[in-house]
Amino acid sequence: MFRSMVFRGIVAAVFGTTAGISSFAAQPQKQDSAQDKHLDIQSSAGDLHVGSDADARKAGLPLYPGARLRRDEENNSAANLSLFTDAFGVKLVIAKYDSDDAPAKVIDFYREKLKKYGKVIECHTREHGGSHADVKDDDEDSRDARPKEVKCEGDNTGPVTELKVGTENNQHVVAIEPKAGSGSTFALVYVHTRGKQGDI
Repeated sequence: MFRSMVFRGIVAAVFGTTAGISSFAAQPQKQDSAQDKHLDIQSSAGDLHVGSDADARKAGLPLYPGARLRRDEENNSAANLSLFTDAFGVKLVIAKYDSDDAPAKVIDFYREKLKKYGKVIECHTREHGGSHADVKDDDEDSRDARPKEVKCEGDNTGPVTELKVGTENNQHVVAIEPKAGSGSTFALVYVHTRGKQGDI
């Protein structure tokens, strides 16, 4: 359901980086249940967490009343990924849900809840994943110190409604679309990246 440039780009960056850091010493994989699989690696080079332990709370939002974690056979319904080093930090949370309510009700609910993070914009896409975040190095940050606000991508048409708030480096996104038959499906996404001097 959620085929995001955010997810693919950050995962590639994380695993590309960790592959080159030989000083990472893997800790035992923690596995609390079949639904909560995760890996934690801690070392002097940095900390890595990869897991399926994401939910609405970790995405910084309340869960829409009556929503159920999506059971998606092709992709995981939840992803919680973070990597922190001296050079940069990345946090990505994705949680996907189903609701029996129409998309308009879910959109109204999350438009109100997102306001605590700033100005909410509404975008339309043909599939989930129009948002994008980059991990910048310190030189890039010094040249363009002002964070760029999130914006709509492409021609801004399609059945998926994306509510976005924040900046490219610190954003919340809720992507809602009609479900076949009735109801809706939605993804809650939180992305935060920082350079050497930033905090998450």
